[in-house]
Amino acid sequence: MDNQVITSEYALYNDDCVRFMPTLPDNSIDISVYSPPFYDLYSYSSSDEDMANCRNYKEFLENYEFLVKEMGRVIKPGRCTVVHCMPVPKGQHLIDFPGDIIRLHEKHGFVYHDEHYIWKEPLRVAIKTRALGLMHRQIVKDSTMCRAAFADKILVFRKKGKNEIPVTHADGFITYAGTTPIPPDLVEKYKGWKNPKTNKLSHWIWQHYASSVWMDINLGRVLKYKEARDAEDEKHVCPLQLDVVERCISMWSNPGETLLTPFLGVGTEVYCAVLNGRKGIGIELKPSYFRQAVKNVAMAEHDRLAGGNATLFDVEPEETIDEEDLEPIEEMA
Repeated sequence: MDNQVITSEYALYNDDCVRFMPTLPDNSIDISVYSPPFYDLYSYSSSDEDMANCRNYKEFLENYEFLVKEMGRVIKPGRCTVVHCMPVPKGQHLIDFPGDIIRLHEKHGFVYHDEHYIWKEPLRVAIKTRALGLMHRQIVKDSTMCRAAFADKILVFRKKGKNEIPVTHADGFITYAGTTPIPPDLVEKYKGWKNPKTNKLSHWIWQHYASSVWMDINLGRVLKYKEARDAEDEKHVCPLQLDVVERCISMWSNPGETLLTPFLGVGTEVYCAVLNGRKGIGIELKPSYFRQAVKNVAMAEHDRLAGGNATLFDVEPEETIDEEDLEPIEEMA
């Protein structure tokens, strides 16, 4: 069928996640990783089924709560769902989207387990968003209107109950997803090291993963997405970074287990699952995103055999635009 692709390693569906989620069995998913629609911030599609197109934030949360409730049903006890989010600018104030996500998960069987911040360079954010509060000229004019280049947040929720199958790393961490160069002596000495207690390479990786602020994420390492864009996407920036998803998969799932993403986009989470020896289920409403996800995920096995050095990234070029050339978007109340 044109609206689904099913293999031994992954299953992709062109469908509305709210409609599809009830078809999944109880306690069948080992981990979920996803980025939900950001209400009134990005334009994804014109579909009435798109959560981002709700009439107001209250209606959006009602729709999103249905998904969170279903996550509480399908995730195995003791296992995690990981949500990528950020505060949502609305005129001259912020919507506490992360806080609402936390409260919804606590309402539906999860405990608030962990969080990480993903640092973003302010000038690049200013260039992408043209937000008035990030412009240097605003400091001169009235700095009470200035604000930060918000970090992305990774919120981790663990379903209540006992985890029957521990997530183990018998030899410690053996791969690292990030930009900080690994000290050459660690790579040479501890490659293939079998004692996790003395594996200093694994200790080095864990110190980076355990940081509350992830400043070593390669923000340009994303799957191809430009081919999936259309006229409706003028405000949509790019998919979730592969480094982020690979860290989450490594920390909170075992090889061979199943990942679910209800907002597949161009396939990032399922691609990373297959690349790292897991299985993946992805649901995507928008046909153009789904078609690109099918192409991207199909390359995962090839890239795994190539050592994870995928050749299908859309890398964002470094911007060299001077701020004086930018036209800021006025932030209205």
